Amino acid sequence: MSIKAEEISALIKKQLADYQDELSVDEVGTVTYVGDGIARANGLDNALSGELVEFQNGVYGMAQNLESTDVGIVVLGDYKGIREGDTVKRTGRIMEVPVGEALIGRVVNPLGQPIDGLGEIKTDKTRPVERKAPGVMERQSVSEPLQTGIKAIDALVPIGRGQRELIIGDRKTGKTSLAIDTILNQKDQDMICIYVAIGQKESTVREQVETLRKYGAMDYTIVVSAGPSEPAPMLYIAPYAGAAMGEEFMFNGKHVLIVYDDLTKQADAYRELSLILRRPPGREAYPGDIFYLHSRLLERAAKLSDKLGGGSMTALPFIETKAGDVSAYIPTNVISITDGQIFLDSDKFYAGIRPAIDAGTSVSRVGGAAQIKAMKKVAGTLRLDLASYSELESFTQFGSDLDEATQAKLNRGRRTIEVLKQPLHRPLPVEKQVVILYALTHGFLDSVVIDDVLKFQNELFDYFDSNHKDLLDEIKNTGNLPDTDKLDAAIKEFADTFQASK
Repeated sequence: MSIKAEEISALIKKQLADYQDELSVDEVGTVTYVGDGIARANGLDNALSGELVEFQNGVYGMAQNLESTDVGIVVLGDYKGIREGDTVKRTGRIMEVPVGEALIGRVVNPLGQPIDGLGEIKTDKTRPVERKAPGVMERQSVSEPLQTGIKAIDALVPIGRGQRELIIGDRKTGKTSLAIDTILNQKDQDMICIYVAIGQKESTVREQVETLRKYGAMDYTIVVSAGPSEPAPMLYIAPYAGAAMGEEFMFNGKHVLIVYDDLTKQADAYRELSLILRRPPGREAYPGDIFYLHSRLLERAAKLSDKLGGGSMTALPFIETKAGDVSAYIPTNVISITDGQIFLDSDKFYAGIRPAIDAGTSVSRVGGAAQIKAMKKVAGTLRLDLASYSELESFTQFGSDLDEATQAKLNRGRRTIEVLKQPLHRPLPVEKQVVILYALTHGFLDSVVIDDVLKFQNELFDYFDSNHKDLLDEIKNTGNLPDTDKLDAAIKEFADTFQASK
């Protein structure tokens, strides 16, 4: 076989033409300590706060503590494969997660990697997990209602698009159920939902995903899950990753509902990694910036100005209390950041009043601005009825004789509580809520036996669907109460034919 000189020279010329004398310089450090989701490395003198660094085994970390001798890094993934003496290099990038339409219908971890076994997520868009919240002039007032489909919320503590409404209560009082029902009610509402499960049992998250899938809600929902077996940094980063995914839609003029379930566990994870990073502990051993941890997250929820597309991100953060103590450190912090709170009472829950919303301590600081006019009219006296009922009820325990007016108030209060009860995963459209609350506040239920209130309600809805669809459509399309004479006549017509159960 002969070697041709021309071929060799052509090959050498090509190699010389393609040769590039650029040097690639990486700043590399050495791991000096690793454990409990934290690593320390020296040699990364120019690392930036929040910068992504890559360990020798391909796992990423995020620079947190920048000290004179070394850098404290939170490890985003399995830290057990990292050894003392391993190299770690700067990437020059800050922590980012994949975003976009491709994530809808998927279950991902806080790094945006799929954990639902449905293959890779094809998107080339990313967003930084930490981003400065929109400023004062980039926002507009909350004015558009976000219908939860839950009578007690839509009537007493309405939520608007762009609001941050805290859901607070002891464990096992139905907090997650409220959020899941709210997500189910966003079907056909032009809303993208993000459910962030922080430290929730894997089996519980699986259950919620199955519920969402069963009711067709996964078609517009992203689930971000950081399980309790994950290292603390993953639980800490999860809500920020969810917020980044939501911002992609918000800045494109869409509406987003994001649920953080729950921020107590995120605060505990942040306390854990702060203590391991040797940051000075403060009250209840939380670090000094624990308020900033939640405020910079929740401030990212906003209703953007029309100039920026008018998109919105509504946040429902959860806080778990212990023995109903809302004056503890984390609950008071988050109450002061949010635009109101829905307090779930365990006594009500175990008494069978579900959702167990305590009307006395629950408040929406946006109020009537987030309600349609029809709802505002019919729900005006509800809070007063409930307050006077609970006050009078405590007096009736003494067994004194009651005058007619007091008796009437007690009867109205009992029926109000009955009407506000709602079965699980059965959110109600706002027009039907208005009809039953109108019937309640205008005395149509006063003669109905307590045990028959739910039967009356369901049959009333069926009757309106069949015979007075025009009245329901008018409420739905205009947001106003129809002609009261027509409404009164329709409800009376039904009430006259209603048969109580024997």
